[in-house]
Amino acid sequence: MKLTLTVIKADVGSIGGHLAPSVKLLERVRRAIEEGGKGFIRDRYIAHTGDDIAIVLTHELGVESERVHRLCWEAFQEGTKVAQAQGLYAAGQDLLKDAFSGNLRGLGPAVAEIAFDERPNEPFLVFAADKTEPGAYNLPLYLAFADPMYSSGLMLSPAVGKGFTFTVMDVEHTHASRVIDLVTPEEMYDLAALLRDNARFVVEKISSRADGEQAVACSTTRLSHIAGKYVGKDDPVMLVRTQKNFPATGEVLAPFKVCHLVAGFMRGSHTGPLMPVKVGTSVSFFDGPPMVSCLAFSVHDGILTEPVDAFDHPYWDAIREKAARKADDLREQGFSGAAMLPYSELEYGGIKERMDVLEGRFHIRH
Repeated sequence: MKLTLTVIKADVGSIGGHLAPSVKLLERVRRAIEEGGKGFIRDRYIAHTGDDIAIVLTHELGVESERVHRLCWEAFQEGTKVAQAQGLYAAGQDLLKDAFSGNLRGLGPAVAEIAFDERPNEPFLVFAADKTEPGAYNLPLYLAFADPMYSSGLMLSPAVGKGFTFTVMDVEHTHASRVIDLVTPEEMYDLAALLRDNARFVVEKISSRADGEQAVACSTTRLSHIAGKYVGKDDPVMLVRTQKNFPATGEVLAPFKVCHLVAGFMRGSHTGPLMPVKVGTSVSFFDGPPMVSCLAFSVHDGILTEPVDAFDHPYWDAIREKAARKADDLREQGFSGAAMLPYSELEYGGIKERMDVLEGRFHIRH
């Protein structure tokens, strides 16, 4: 069966600032999906990470299905009504356009989708990040799919060892999708040269060179490019198929132990470590830290198993302590240097306006 996995995520309102959606808001989105998806949605699962709600769907309509995307758009609109009625903060924040236009790309919500023929055993992971940008997945994907120090399958599995094709998008090119395909291991250094710049170059998908099957789909939405101003961080989602010709689940999870530094945190304007968290974790310290959750599923004939919370394990408790220490080190610097993003990446309008005023006061000393 040709199955499509779709995950769509958005912030449409949260309690106490940017902390977490309310139970009523989650329930309204869930009910809208269940009622509106009858007849064409095979299965669904709704969860939240920080203040973002993620909708996981299985269906047979292919990627960018107008019917599927409209269903999620209308579910988020229904959730926004609840958020407004409850006085939640930033109601409808990620719904940046007034009308649905065929699919959700360019409208605000983060979208990741893969269509494929089901394997007899089909495990996959859903990653949901909050308070960070799409490029936050660059390093973990490089390490999991191209570096044998993290992915032993590159040495031990003949199929995985054939390498992968990375499709990388230049997200600063807003007039059209500007992409490049790079193959590993032959072009590893070229890939590294691009992926070091999380703000501009973002992994969009990864495919196996053994059989051409797609393993990874990442959202690449930059909200500030759509709205023309800061409206919240991009909070990307990612789908990763695992095992067989792809890295094992544990190999995909392993790079997140790095807690690498990413853009986001408070007002989307600071640098912080990406903390692997349990699903349902709320935002806290300094509107962060930047966080990522992971749900592991198996699917058969389009029907999902119950999920396993991949970061709900004693090992990751120690990693969360590591991320907290790294966050503390950076926050002690306040606004200075690397603790805050460079002016080119600051998305909060206030400092840009302040710098424009100061620029006019500079003069040449003679």
